[in-house]
Amino acid sequence: MASSARGLKSIVAKSPSDVVILSSLRTAITRSNKGGFRNAYDHELLSHVLRATLAANPNLPREKIDDVAVGVVLAELGGSKAARMAQLHAGFDDRTSLHTVNRACSSGLAAVTSIGNLIASGQISVGVAAGMESMTRNYGSRAIPVNLWDELRNSPQQDTRDCIMPMGLTSENVAKRYAVSRADQDAFAVESHRRASHAQRAGLFDAEIVPVQVQQTELPPKGSEKDAAVLATLKTAALAKLKPAFAHDGASTAGNSSQLGLASSIIGKWVATQTVGCKPDEMGVGPAVAIPRLLDFTGLSTDDVKVWEINEAFASQALYCIRKLGLENRLDDINPRGGAIALGHPLGMTGVRQLTTLLPQLQPGEAGVVSMCIGTGMGMAGLFVRE
Repeated sequence: MASSARGLKSIVAKSPSDVVILSSLRTAITRSNKGGFRNAYDHELLSHVLRATLAANPNLPREKIDDVAVGVVLAELGGSKAARMAQLHAGFDDRTSLHTVNRACSSGLAAVTSIGNLIASGQISVGVAAGMESMTRNYGSRAIPVNLWDELRNSPQQDTRDCIMPMGLTSENVAKRYAVSRADQDAFAVESHRRASHAQRAGLFDAEIVPVQVQQTELPPKGSEKDAAVLATLKTAALAKLKPAFAHDGASTAGNSSQLGLASSIIGKWVATQTVGCKPDEMGVGPAVAIPRLLDFTGLSTDDVKVWEINEAFASQALYCIRKLGLENRLDDINPRGGAIALGHPLGMTGVRQLTTLLPQLQPGEAGVVSMCIGTGMGMAGLFVRE
């Protein structure tokens, strides 16, 4: 936490110890395998946004930036070498250090938290938090380790074995255990697309997206300035026709689960973060356990939070978390501009995408929360305040 302040009045009050955001940018998100960024490298997109971040802060000397943290899940060698190369290619001073962070789907938020903690503790003065991922180039194993000790794969501990359960099956577990119907999941997915489409048409994403052109195989370079997975005319009747994607009798489909995407984004402010574990075979409940811990840690109630960005890994888990947190009467305040079902879920970048989308929705003095579930059974939640 940036300070020991508790309660909304104390948290929103300005203080010399505040960890403040100077800019907040990202690329568009395109479909994996067939979208506009299908041939792009994750670090290629990162380089474009890092360069745009420098341009967005012309009065900040480059040599004053102390460290860069990059959330990434799937990249070779943890993404550390490619991210460092992208940083230098973007024009950063070679004395600015860099590290990568991997906490699965919360890696972007973990990167923000890492920079926030470094600033709050006085180790650095200025930092950049980022996230990158290519779900086309790096998702071949479906995020399940290929080289794994047999004793873990065949462990007598069920929770151990469940850490490599396909995410779709954990979604089915949540739906069955907590009575989240197929109809409710489909309706939630349609609403995510409707909100994202409205925000897109209204230009609400324009200021946060850095236009990028990437080379296409045997074609001229192609640019992307809009999130490409949003379906403006999606109807529940169409979703109802989709077959279950993970279990023959399941309710999670390609239509009510997050889309895979390719993107990178940059962020710069934080108040507090909390992380907590849960059962691996229902990892989607993570926000429902992380958010109460965050609110307790900061002395807030749900009424103090203006906007909630809760990742839509699957409609089943998002709906469960909303119900468990008692937010069913505040649906307009949850992912008001759509979520991962419509926009996509590039693993290492999602947390910073959520934050980039959250900040413009807040008015000065208002608080917002970013939260997501984490594969292997965890949840993470971060609190942010607009100044």
